[in-house]
Order: sequence, then C-alpha cells, then structure tokens
Amino acid sequence: MAKKVFVSGCYDLLHSGHVEFFRQAAQYGDLYVGIGSDATILEYKHHKTVYCEQERLFMVKSIRYVKDAFINAGHGIMDFIPTVEALKPDILVVNEDGANEEKRRFCEERGIEYVVLSREPHEGLEARSSTSLKQNLCMIPTRLDLAGTWIDQPSVNCFAPGWAITISLEPTFEIRDRCGLSTSTRNMIKKIWPYQLPKMDPEMLAKLVFCFENDPERSDGIISGAQDSIGICVPGLCRHYYNNRFWPEKIETCYDEPVLSWLEEHLVMIPMEPRKPDCSVVEGKDITEVKVKALTKAADDCWEAILHRDLSAFAQAYADSFHAQTALFPAMIQGCVADYIERYKNLVLAYKMPGAGGGGYLACVVTDAVQFAAEHPEAFRLVIRRPEE
Repeated sequence: MAKKVFVSGCYDLLHSGHVEFFRQAAQYGDLYVGIGSDATILEYKHHKTVYCEQERLFMVKSIRYVKDAFINAGHGIMDFIPTVEALKPDILVVNEDGANEEKRRFCEERGIEYVVLSREPHEGLEARSSTSLKQNLCMIPTRLDLAGTWIDQPSVNCFAPGWAITISLEPTFEIRDRCGLSTSTRNMIKKIWPYQLPKMDPEMLAKLVFCFENDPERSDGIISGAQDSIGICVPGLCRHYYNNRFWPEKIETCYDEPVLSWLEEHLVMIPMEPRKPDCSVVEGKDITEVKVKALTKAADDCWEAILHRDLSAFAQAYADSFHAQTALFPAMIQGCVADYIERYKNLVLAYKMPGAGGGGYLACVVTDAVQFAAEHPEAFRLVIRRPEE
C-alpha cells in the first residue's frame, strides 16, 4: 500500500511552481493537499484571497499528481493540524520556504516523516513564486508630489494655508519601500484591496484610505499626510488646499490630456539608496511663516506653469518648492542625497526628492524624458494614471 503524503498551503495564485512541488511530493506516495481557508488567509496574511476556497479546492483537486484535497479547518500557520489528525499521513512534505521548527516538532511528536524540498522550477520553466506574481499583478498606483510637500501637516499649514500638488502614477516600475513614494499608505491599501483600487468616487476613496491608515489607536502618534492617500487615489494631476487641518478644504483636478502628456515628456526619476531606518527628516526643522509662504507660493507658481505648459516656469517653481521644503526641513538632504544632487544637478532642469526625503529617488524635470532615459539607463519615465471612462 502506498504511503500517505501530505502538503499544505494557500495556493491562491496557482502556478507552475506549485505543480512542480506537488509532482515532487507525489514521488513519496499518494498525495493529499490541505488548503488554507478564506478566513485563515484573511486572518494570517491580512488580505482577501484572489480565488475563494472552493475555487482553489477545485483547481488543486484537478491536478493529476493530487490524490485528494481538503480545506483546512484550523487557523494560522498550523491550520492543517485537524486535517492531519483526520488523515493520519505517513509523510509531511514542505518546501524550504515553508519549513520551520514548529512543523518539525509536530511531525516528530506524531511519528510522521518530515521532508523538506528545495524550491526548484520544472525543467525548462522559469522559477515562480506567489509573492512575485502578486507584485506583478498589483496595479495599485503610487504618487509623486510635485510641489507643496509638508503643507498637508497642520504644524506647517498653521503658519499659512496652501496647496500640495500630486500626480497619480501607474505602477510601471518597481516601487521600493522607504523611497518617498507613499509606500506606507500603498501597503495599507493592499491590506484591504491587494491588487487594485475599487471603482468608486476617488475623493471618497482617498478619505477612506486616510482614515484607515490613521487609526486613532495608532501608538506612534504620527499622522500620515493626506497628500499620500489623495495622490494615490485621485487620478491625473491634482492639487489640494490645506488650512490648519489634516484634510484639505478643497481638491482640484486636471485630466486634460495635453497637460498630462506634457508632464510625462518632462519628468524622470532616478533611484537612490532608500531612506535609512534611523533617518529622521524632522530633526533640525525650522518652520516659520516666511518659509511656509515661500512653499505655498512655489506651489501656486508650479500649478500655473503646468497648466500653461511652460517648461522654464515649471522647472523654476519645482526647484523653488524643493528649496522651500529643505529650508523648513534641512534633514531631508542627508546620506547619499547630496552626492546624487551633485552628480545630476547640471544634467537636469530641476530636481527634488519625493515625499519627506532622506533618500529614495531624485524626481527630475528634463527637456526631453525619452532622450534623457536613453542617455541615462538608470533613469526611468513616468506614466500618469488617467481617470477611467
């Protein structure tokens, strides 16, 4: 009689790597598969599944290497315990990513052979993982702040009201953490909607995201600026007006195609090192009315320059906004930032760092984005997200 072999996993985005794992595990005997329930995945991984548990059960059962499959009744990383107790397998197989001491001890206590397989693709196929597939499938946008950064904080806008200007960007490039592209807000969004934003009023969506991220029970006392959620959720070019509050008094958008295309023709980003974990950009801050008004004037000038597609005026206002930001928060420029600025300052029309600075990217205004990216392979162009029809 063949031995009973058991494996367990979510199998939410079933791919060739899973099938190869099943094939290898089935060489030890009749293969039985435990599948994480929708509730377990939501609890353990903090996001909903792409496919419901019954769809995943159907797909796994249909694979020829699988003798039978079940929805695990337990919870957490060891949700397969009730399935194992009912099935009484001879062997439990895991891949090297899923191996841990708790599983090894569990098998030892029950006299189950514990087998760890290396993660290898089937011959001739590309290596696959659910994590990389999800990253490729994730269509949640990010944002680039063009001018007025910091005005969304009441500690700044209490000195003078003003606008922040953002563009919502399609995720056509690797969006790295701690690089000024509102990744903390984007990661919060992924806890609710892992792959794409829901279809609803963008401003209402932005406010929902802002409230979700800024939980009143949040222990660090930090309120993430509204420009992050607005910049991500509101498509196109957007400006938002802050007056001694966290949420803006008004929001204005521009979806004019010639304007959006013009911006894409004159913006590139250059990766730098991420902001260091111990980096504090608020140390040494010097917030005064004069400096805040310089920030708000630069944002006003930037908006007018963009709408008139005046490249010289746009570059000047963009640079003025960055200088105003760093006058308020000098620690924005630290670590590798000064070296990158020195390297590129004579090659671009203007530059700034997205977000709070300290590293990440140089977001640059250039004469011709296509030509600049061709001459500097490290730079990449941006695609502004258009509103859905």
